[in-house]
Amino acid sequence: MTASPAPAANALQPVSVIVFPGGFNWPIWIAQDKGYFARGGIEVVLTPTPNSVFQLTNLIDGKFDIAMTAIDNVFAYMEGQGEASTVSKPDLIVFMGGDNGFLSLVGIPEIKSISDLKGKTVSVDALTTGYAFVLLDLLKRAGLKQADYKIEKAGGVLARWEALKEKKHDATMLITPFDIFARNAGLNVLQYAISVYGHYQGLCGATRRQWAASNPRLVEAYIRGYVAGLDLLRNARHKDYACALLRKHLPQMSNEVAAQTHAAMTGATGFTPNAELDVDGVRRVLALRSEYGRPKKEMTDPTKYYLPDYYRTAINSRLNAL
Repeated sequence: MTASPAPAANALQPVSVIVFPGGFNWPIWIAQDKGYFARGGIEVVLTPTPNSVFQLTNLIDGKFDIAMTAIDNVFAYMEGQGEASTVSKPDLIVFMGGDNGFLSLVGIPEIKSISDLKGKTVSVDALTTGYAFVLLDLLKRAGLKQADYKIEKAGGVLARWEALKEKKHDATMLITPFDIFARNAGLNVLQYAISVYGHYQGLCGATRRQWAASNPRLVEAYIRGYVAGLDLLRNARHKDYACALLRKHLPQMSNEVAAQTHAAMTGATGFTPNAELDVDGVRRVLALRSEYGRPKKEMTDPTKYYLPDYYRTAINSRLNAL
């Protein structure tokens, strides 16, 4: 079946989406550029966030419709373990998956192994959310106790990358393509999280429960557009287009790094096909939060905050239209 034409621009309903800056927004950029969101009657308006506190508190308080965020952030704020207080009571849901986080522990050139971080300073976005627990766990697995190193809050991945280059800290968790930037700049990738865990749910689509219930068409249109953008990204025939678009959004990136990023993000440990939630990956996130989160809580239900209805409806309608 041929896809129906996109509505006129002035008929599109805006959907505000707050994201971390970086290449993991690639499917969104493609969906915007190719009109995949517009076909669903929506205009996705992106806002970059400086850190997870800004992202989650403003999502919860209704200033944004959707967040592409670490699923751990959702669990943290829903379980009363968030980094900051909110005006509104958190009532978030996850409606789609995304990726495994593309997480790597990266150190300055002088740091050759994780054990070299003893007595050094590592940086995180926030101490109680996001990927901080992955950092703590990787260091623990390497034999380091929390008393062996210093932790500093340094903002989102872009801010941490800039600080790492200036050697303000000795190591941090980075996300592709920042790991590629790091290797090319002589820094050391000490560990890839996915090689340790096998499964890890990183980015997800999240929103407020009431907003989703009041706007199911918008949620489903967002999912369809995102998945269409992801499908094109994962199609090798469109690699040149995808890399050119990536460089448009990240102009400091060379052709070579764009190609390396494409290989990493579309490979076996890249974006999750169809943006499906990785249940085993969610279990890993919950296990880490159960161990490191405070106040301490045991969390075991991987679908507690996941409402699959929007995703199923969106995917089924998309398949029927193909």
